[in-house]
Amino acid sequence: MRLRNWVGDVTLGLPTLQRLADAGYSLQLLGKGWAGDLLAGQGWPVHTLAGSLRGRVLQLRELRAQARLQDSGFDARLNALCFPYSFSSALEFRLAGLRALGHAYEGRSPLLKRAVQRPQGMHELQVYWHLGSSLLGADAPLPTSIGLRTAPQHHAQAAQLRAEHGIAPGYIVVCPFAGGTWSGQDKTWPTFAEFVAQALPAFGRSVVIVPGPGEEALAREQFPSAQLLAGVGLGTYAALLAEAALMVSNDTGPGHMAAAVGTPLLSVLGPSDPALWRAWGSNVQLLQGAADGWPTVNDVAAATRSSLNV
Repeated sequence: MRLRNWVGDVTLGLPTLQRLADAGYSLQLLGKGWAGDLLAGQGWPVHTLAGSLRGRVLQLRELRAQARLQDSGFDARLNALCFPYSFSSALEFRLAGLRALGHAYEGRSPLLKRAVQRPQGMHELQVYWHLGSSLLGADAPLPTSIGLRTAPQHHAQAAQLRAEHGIAPGYIVVCPFAGGTWSGQDKTWPTFAEFVAQALPAFGRSVVIVPGPGEEALAREQFPSAQLLAGVGLGTYAALLAEAALMVSNDTGPGHMAAAVGTPLLSVLGPSDPALWRAWGSNVQLLQGAADGWPTVNDVAAATRSSLNV
């Protein structure tokens, strides 16, 4: 199983992976270096992708050889699932001798054993679910939640961080960062710093910010009142989120993680289309504005008050 390259995408693909595991498939996942940490609680082997085409093909060939030793019928059926849409990911499966299922895209259909059309106008979780249905030969009702499980060691690490930094129960996590753009527009709420500095102190709770690589300086500069936890892996981040009272986030991977572990999420959206990319779960409240697409500080403060029942 080749995972996609972004935290949000991997999180939204989790229900499909769990569905296949429940159907009896033994999963071997390949993804970015952080994927194993994020999915440690699921119990599936996660292999870090090699840095070159040759290295990735060798990885896949080794996994194929191991599978053939355990399953004599492995080469006789579809035996690989390609979540990414790239030409290179399909090529790697083909060069490794695997019979892959994936979406028809970028002229790569001849490289796949079975190529299916990517559904249009559908939420990304449903796109992955559709791919799973194609492999299983049957549809199923969409899940109401994602159910990301966190590993015991990550809960222990999260507890240690809370103790070291004096973070009291009932804390709020904020994620004012966002990777990439939507239709060329920035996905970062322009007044996030104002919200943290002026609105959140009234709630009397610890405010936690967990910057990713390269975001630490911005976090210190624009959010000095927040408890900054730098260098935290995604598994421990997910455990911190699982114990939080609330998360307020841009349209970005950690927001999807919060929803996936069941934490109430205020998802602040500007240009993003929630029909395609919203965080998934009944614990998610979407906040958008009418004029420029962004909500006001007062809008988000009121939603925070409602979510915390204060």
